[in-house]
Amino acid sequence: MARIAPAIEPFPDAVQRRLAKLTPLKGEHLLLFRMLARDERLFARFMDGGLLDRGHLTLRERELVILRVCALNRSEYEWGVHVAYFAERAGLSDVEVAATTMDFAKHPWSASDALIIRLCDVLQHECEVAEDFWAELRESFSEMALLEILMLIGKYRQVCILTNALRLEHEPDTPRFP
Repeated sequence: MARIAPAIEPFPDAVQRRLAKLTPLKGEHLLLFRMLARDERLFARFMDGGLLDRGHLTLRERELVILRVCALNRSEYEWGVHVAYFAERAGLSDVEVAATTMDFAKHPWSASDALIIRLCDVLQHECEVAEDFWAELRESFSEMALLEILMLIGKYRQVCILTNALRLEHEPDTPRFP
């Protein structure tokens, strides 16, 4: 059971307006969003930091970052939500989705995907990127794309902390780690 109870409708107007723009999963908004909806300020700050819009990355690149960060941080809740909502639309195969939870070397990633996975792995263990690796990244990604990847990694590390520390129960019909 979650450590903090979610808000119960009716939500505050500002929260309700924001939630109305989101697609609920199986008719109900995500538990994480309902939990944050208990406080308008926290909800707004969290939602304002989201990066699920069209940015400098492809949908595939964005979701690969998110799935890898969630897997590295053992957030099965958020990993499952993103698999259910986005993996197929992002063009990630079932094998690739499963591979986000495995050792990097156990899947033959494309060169671009491998760079994303490696960057997530490096930043999981330290908050620094070596010059030679940064040079490799710059050959494949624009500065703005790299900035967005770094922000996604940080944002989803925050999400993982929330979902794990609060012990959020899995959303209905979302997959579990393989």
